[in-house]
Amino acid sequence: MKIYGDKNSGNCLKVKWVCDHLAIPYSWVDVDTSKGESRTPEFLELNPFGQVPTVIFDDGRTLAQSNAIIRYLARDSALIPTDAFAAAQMDSWLFWEQYSHEPYVAVARFQMVYLGKPASEVDPNLVKRGYAALDQLERRLRAARFLLGEPFSLADVALLPYTRLAHEGGFDLARHEAVRRWISDSEVKLGLPAAR
Repeated sequence: MKIYGDKNSGNCLKVKWVCDHLAIPYSWVDVDTSKGESRTPEFLELNPFGQVPTVIFDDGRTLAQSNAIIRYLARDSALIPTDAFAAAQMDSWLFWEQYSHEPYVAVARFQMVYLGKPASEVDPNLVKRGYAALDQLERRLRAARFLLGEPFSLADVALLPYTRLAHEGGFDLARHEAVRRWISDSEVKLGLPAAR
């Protein structure tokens, strides 16, 4: 299996982390999106969306969209609850991550880290919506160790990459004690070094 990805992308890291956690063998193919490498004719044949991550399986089939990929890779593993309702709750976090978290927390980080904007010039709506997402996580994680309670699941994997680097987007997690604890617990579960 080949993973085409950019290690600066939290969406790509999700896929890598699931493979590493579940000991799924893969080879990593670096795609530098900042240089347009996901928009070449060759890449667009693999993924017409022109996005990473993209996975090519040994039988030649391809799959795109990070949460679809991790959902497929983790099938029949402890990362997906066997109870149908709990699995649906997990899916709700995956959808929420792409709709209500990543577009704000990750985009604010992109503006600061990759566009070089100071925090004062980041779109205020991104900051407002990003803090709303972090506050939502805080409320949930005050009541539970992980997003589904005690089991560590794909919901945690999906939300970890950009949350653990939220400070790079100008977000101050000082008031998010439960989120900080969850980041640490999730990093331990995945065998990751602590985020800087």
